[in-house]
Amino acid sequence: MGLKKYIVFSILLIILIFGYVFSVEPGEYKITVLDISLTLPIAVWVILPLLVLLIGSVSHMLYYSLKSYLKYRAILKDEENIMQSIKAYLLQKGDKTSYKTKAFKDISNILSQINFEVKDSSFTTSNNEINKIVSLIKDINNGTYVQDKDLKLEPTSKLAHKNLLNKVDAEIDFCVEVLKKPMNYSSDVIRKAFLNVVEEKSMTTVKKLYENVTLDKEMGKKLFEKSAKNPDFAIINEEVIKITKNLDYEKNDYLELAKLYKDAYQPDDLISLFEDLSKEIDCSTEAYLYVLFEFEMIDRIRELLTSYTDEEYPAFRALIDLKDSGKQYSLESLCYKS
Repeated sequence: MGLKKYIVFSILLIILIFGYVFSVEPGEYKITVLDISLTLPIAVWVILPLLVLLIGSVSHMLYYSLKSYLKYRAILKDEENIMQSIKAYLLQKGDKTSYKTKAFKDISNILSQINFEVKDSSFTTSNNEINKIVSLIKDINNGTYVQDKDLKLEPTSKLAHKNLLNKVDAEIDFCVEVLKKPMNYSSDVIRKAFLNVVEEKSMTTVKKLYENVTLDKEMGKKLFEKSAKNPDFAIINEEVIKITKNLDYEKNDYLELAKLYKDAYQPDDLISLFEDLSKEIDCSTEAYLYVLFEFEMIDRIRELLTSYTDEEYPAFRALIDLKDSGKQYSLESLCYKS
């Protein structure tokens, strides 16, 4: 029975009892308590306890109805909040949502200790917003740059970092901006941006930007390859020396550089580069000798070897002896076959 029906039927019952008692005994009755007297019809005295009971029972029911209603509202609110928490965890954000019910507090505490990961398999819920978020996260994980402002990624999250790397792959002009202000980005973002710029932009643009970043050996190799393909805009000798020094190039690295440049540079330019290198860096001397042998600069090699002991550079000395005896061998065939 609803509260309204209860009140109506209770009032009707009280009226009926009042009418019956009044028809049987219409007289009055006096009650005195502590010198206070109250005279009322007998019928009123009869229904008075019923009125008190009605008021008390209705108050009781109203109290627990209000309590149940507030609890129900708290559950509804916590259901909304738990969805907000799930969205925050999916987006790798900190969750500051508060809960009113113990069950949802426990659920939130458990969720906060779990790493959320979106799987590649199909994902559907009745919550369209979560479906959209999961779809966008999948796009990011698959290498697509997502611009959706509704996502509002936490800048320091792994997901935001992955999306930033996707942007580097998607927008070459953004790569240029990264290299202009590398202090604002992490090393892997800078590295990817640099490799993309070297791949897609002109050597003129590359030369304006490469000094802004700290190169590793792969980045240096890509830079030198770009330079080799664009000899008219190649990096000057002083810069090659500076870069290879910073990268701690070893003997084999200089040999690889010589092989890379030998078909791109004019002989005089290539010899000049490695002569300058050998004057600055001892371990590049073998690459210099290699270049001289490529261009049959035998007298110059003899002169250079006189500056070293007989135990140094034995392969080059042996090759000169072979040439003097009329046998033709290349340095590649003797020492540098891969």
